[in-house]
Amino acid sequence: MPYPTGRVPGQRYRIEQWAPLLRAARIELTFSPFLSSLGMDVLYRRGRAATKLRETAGGHLRRLAELGRLAGHDVAYVFREAALLGPAWMERRMAGRLPIVFDFDDAIYLPAHAEANRAVRFLKRPGKAAELCRLARHVTVGNETLAAFARLHASAVTVVPSTIDTEAYVPRERPPNPRPVVGWTGSATTVPYLRALAGALVRLGQRVDYELRVIGGEVDIPGVRVSCRPWRPETEVEDLRVLDVGLMPLPDDEWTRGKCGMKALQYMGLAIPPVVSPVGVNAEIVRDGASGFHARSEEEWVERIALLLRDRDLRARMGGEARRTVEERYSARVQAPRMARVLREAAGR
Repeated sequence: MPYPTGRVPGQRYRIEQWAPLLRAARIELTFSPFLSSLGMDVLYRRGRAATKLRETAGGHLRRLAELGRLAGHDVAYVFREAALLGPAWMERRMAGRLPIVFDFDDAIYLPAHAEANRAVRFLKRPGKAAELCRLARHVTVGNETLAAFARLHASAVTVVPSTIDTEAYVPRERPPNPRPVVGWTGSATTVPYLRALAGALVRLGQRVDYELRVIGGEVDIPGVRVSCRPWRPETEVEDLRVLDVGLMPLPDDEWTRGKCGMKALQYMGLAIPPVVSPVGVNAEIVRDGASGFHARSEEEWVERIALLLRDRDLRARMGGEARRTVEERYSARVQAPRMARVLREAAGR
């Protein structure tokens, strides 16, 4: 896995979250991150080139040392890539010693797009994902868009959606907010999608007195009451509980069509109705008018958020349906057994 445990949502909502359930099924995982905690701290910050170089070199050295320790394992599970930069040198060596299960939850086969690491884009290999699909005995992905790519290069592909821990994400009664709270959670790489909604959020404020809560990003929208706070794993659920409506705006492009809808699922797990761009799997996760709303234009964003903020009963009905959707289709307890079957089959068990 590329990242330290507990730090990156995609990794947490996939293999890390499933680990206790897999252990109960007698599948023991050994986590081996490429980056150290320091490397993770500087990864998406501008500058710090020397630290990034040192941490990347250290990750490659750790990978070399790990090759000698593979013999005690039955399967190598690779989330996204074994090393963050460069070709699939580690995975090629692993494939000669162990069957690989390759898992990814973003369109990582597209060119790198993160602005914070523009200087090292030339070291990223979009073709690496296709090679890992060919090396793997089984490929697991988060949605059908990603599966369509994987099937071009792999014979065994299974869609295993990213999931919510429904024992941690539990809806609770709380007093009404003094003014309704519209919320968004994300990171430095996804906050531009929220900023693109600024016009709608300003117009919304002309109809409803509300607060915009931003978790994991910095946003300043003149005319909108905004409160920003950092994302912290230990307070993630409690920070979301205050929301009355959750937002997941996305442009419609190749990259976003590969996303797995985690923001929407987080809100839904807490019975918070989401308003989402119906891009990619979002259109499947959120049933328009039942478990949340779809919004395609600025006017739809304004109207649908305003409708939810003005109608507490509607929020409760949609939130209840959203929670049922997560429990039935997108909970860790539902999907972890499917990953267990993949791992056993890959190991020949």
